[in-house]
Amino acid sequence: MRQTTQTVLMVRPRHFGFNPETAASNRFQQSDVRLQADAAGLARQEFDAAVRALRSEGIRVVVAEDRLEPRCPDAVFPNNWISFHGRGTVVLYPMEAPTRRRERRRDVAELVAAEVGFAITRWVDLTAHESANRFLEGTGSLVIDHRERVAYACRSSRTDPTVVHEWCAALGYAAEIFDAHDARGAPFYHTNVLMSVGERYVAVAAEAIAPQDRHRVLGRIRASAREVIELSQGEVTGFCGNMLELASWDENLGDCSVLVLSATAHANLSRENLLRLSAVCDSLLVVPVPTIERLGGGSIRCMLAEVFVD
Repeated sequence: MRQTTQTVLMVRPRHFGFNPETAASNRFQQSDVRLQADAAGLARQEFDAAVRALRSEGIRVVVAEDRLEPRCPDAVFPNNWISFHGRGTVVLYPMEAPTRRRERRRDVAELVAAEVGFAITRWVDLTAHESANRFLEGTGSLVIDHRERVAYACRSSRTDPTVVHEWCAALGYAAEIFDAHDARGAPFYHTNVLMSVGERYVAVAAEAIAPQDRHRVLGRIRASAREVIELSQGEVTGFCGNMLELASWDENLGDCSVLVLSATAHANLSRENLLRLSAVCDSLLVVPVPTIERLGGGSIRCMLAEVFVD
């Protein structure tokens, strides 16, 4: 399976705002009364600009509208509840916060299928784990190396190893599970804030991985023969790990890659790491999503659910 895709699903938010249910485990979220009054309007502006920017780079974006009811403050992050894989497989995920479980909609999968010719042949529904308080929040919890068939996952209240192993068994991947902590010693809520796997690179906050796991995880990463770009804890705090490489096509380059990252991440990357990423990707697309980052605690990668169309 190829590592990147040219097609993504995005959900246009209707009721975006700070969600206290998710803030308990997501230290990237920040309540801000100055933004909260017009949070939904600001988030829609950032969302619409992001869609335009992606499409200008040749990315195919399927936009689903959030519903009026039930209210879903985090609907802009669809990658946590659904993923689309080759051979028509769609996965539905168990979510920790009850408010986030409302986001799951099979009609959104059917919209994707209709718009891009994704023929759904199999549903992998993991949501029954919610009754046992076991969670796995999509490609937030999992950072997937499709080429090497490895799923990386750092343990947290939102990422249960039991569900990771079930996912891997269902889709034919090997699990690489580890512990990782921020600079204050708290576990990272999602793996995709400290790690990104592209066609030719792996960006990872190696210093954040627990010492007992670090050598094993880095060994597996290096075995993929990609360039390893180590992120600092400060870069992770600035959303530098939360980026995604997508495929595109250019009349001069032919098949090419676009690394999508937020303006916050771009500003926080060290000069060396920015140069190294620029060398392993054909272009960088910098997208400002400050309101979504501050109140929602997720950046541009969290807004993109990849669709791997055969």
